[in-house]
Amino acid sequence: MSDTAQSVTIRYAIMPSPIGELFIAATASAVVHLAFENHDFHSVRAKLEAAYGMPVQRDDAALEYATQQLAEYFAGTRKYFELPVQQPAPDRFMTRVQQNLSSIPYGETRSYGQFATQLENPGAARAVGSACARNPIPLIQPCHRVVRSDGSHGEFSGTAGAKQYLLAFERGERPSAPTS
Repeated sequence: MSDTAQSVTIRYAIMPSPIGELFIAATASAVVHLAFENHDFHSVRAKLEAAYGMPVQRDDAALEYATQQLAEYFAGTRKYFELPVQQPAPDRFMTRVQQNLSSIPYGETRSYGQFATQLENPGAARAVGSACARNPIPLIQPCHRVVRSDGSHGEFSGTAGAKQYLLAFERGERPSAPTS
């Protein structure tokens, strides 16, 4: 394959985790998607091919740096990710939400309303929830740290059990693996 063809290909890897298999995809320069095993990975690949207009091919070696960071996170030795990310957001607000999710410290949560206020848009709690639910790169952009004002979990691109696991894990608890 020529270098040109390689530069316009999205590579992906599938890795095990305590919350089930994870699908992570990246271009040569940035992570573009992370999906949980409750998603049909074949459909995820097809959607990425349609969205980016390029082939999506499995290449575990190409994603080794990303999968290593995810493994370190689940081992409890990494609290933030050092990975470039890229996602096409349909609007500026969704982009702002996703870009600012990493400002929520490891082990802490914010309500949708608190996060909207942090973004200087206090009336946008529902829009924050929608942006979090559509976050294409959960974990790396930690939307699981945004919860309802009553502390309940709210929407998540993985399963409710995965969000509950991640929040407990980040609080220093040793939760059981979630069930689907």
